[in-house]
Amino acid sequence: MSSVQTLTVANEETEIRLDRWFKRHFPDVNHGLLEKWLRSGNVRVDGKRAKSNQRLEAGQEIRVPPIPAPPAPSQESRPVVIDERMARDLMDCVIYKDDDILALNKPPGLAVQGGTGMSDKHIDAMLDVLKFERFERPRLVHRLDKDTSGVLVLGRTPAAAAKLAAAFKGRAAQKLYWALVVGVPKISQGLIDAPLAKLPGRAGEKVAVDEDAGKRAVTLYRVVDSALRRAAWLEMQPRTGRTHQLRAHCLLLETPILGDGKYGGKDAIIEGSGISRKLHLHARALRLPHPKGGTLELTAELPSHMAASFAFFGFEERQAGKPFEAFDED
Repeated sequence: MSSVQTLTVANEETEIRLDRWFKRHFPDVNHGLLEKWLRSGNVRVDGKRAKSNQRLEAGQEIRVPPIPAPPAPSQESRPVVIDERMARDLMDCVIYKDDDILALNKPPGLAVQGGTGMSDKHIDAMLDVLKFERFERPRLVHRLDKDTSGVLVLGRTPAAAAKLAAAFKGRAAQKLYWALVVGVPKISQGLIDAPLAKLPGRAGEKVAVDEDAGKRAVTLYRVVDSALRRAAWLEMQPRTGRTHQLRAHCLLLETPILGDGKYGGKDAIIEGSGISRKLHLHARALRLPHPKGGTLELTAELPSHMAASFAFFGFEERQAGKPFEAFDED
C-alpha cells in the first residue's frame, strides 16, 4: 500500500471530472472505493471536500489516500498483442491530427470497441499506437458500426474529449454518409422521420420502425446518381443518432444498402456482377466545433470495395459537390 500523495492537475487535464482523473492516474481504484473516500473526506481538492463529478482546473492539488495494492492478474486475462503490421495499418488510417483532435478513416470490418462475441482486434484496444508524442492514449468520442467505414474522431486530451463528446450528444456535429443501395428510391430527395426501436429476442443488435415504442429518428437523403434501376448512390445526413438508423431507413425506402444482408437479406445483393458483398456505407464527412474554437470539416476517401463499385456503375465522386452543400440549402 502506498502513502498519502498530493498531486497537481496538469494543464491538459483542465475540465476533466474528478472520477475520470482518478481512473486515468489510478486505474485500479474502482468507483465504489473513490466514493467511500470522498464521503469520508480522504480525497480533497485544494484542501476541500469534493464530489466525483467535480470539474478540475489546472494547478489544483488533489489529496490521494494510500492506494491498496492491485489484485493479482487473472490467468484468463490476456493483453491484446499488437504486431508491427497492425500498428502501421492503424497509423496509416490517420487523416487529421492536431493538439486536441485525431481523426481516422476507419476501414470496414474493424470494430471500434469490443463486446460479446467480438474479436480482440478493435480500435479501443489499440489506442496506445495512436499516442504519438503524447503520454496518454486518445479517447473515443463517438462510434461507427464495424462494417461502416469513414471518419472517426478521437479526443487527444480529457478536455478536448469532453467537448467533442458534448458536440456529438448535442447534435452540434454534422455527419454525412455515402451509400450504394439496391434499386432507386421512388422520391429522389426527402426527409425520413420514422421512429426506431430495438428488436427483442435473439435478433441481435437490430432495429425496426416502431411508431409506438420507437425513438424518433430523422434522416435527410438525396439521390446523387443512379444506374438504370439497379442501384443508386445516396447521400445521407442523419439528424439523430439511432443505432443502425441509416440501414433501417434505407430499407424503409425499399432500397436496402448494397451488402447489408442483416437488414436486406438476399435483396441487398446484386447477383452475377462481381460487386463486393461488403456493406456499402461510408461516413464520408464530418463537420463539428473544434474544442479551441472555430469549425473543423473532415473528409474520408472511399474504401477500396466501394471505389470499385463506383467505377463499375460509372459514378464519379465530383458529382456530389462539396460535402454538406446540398443539405445546407435546406
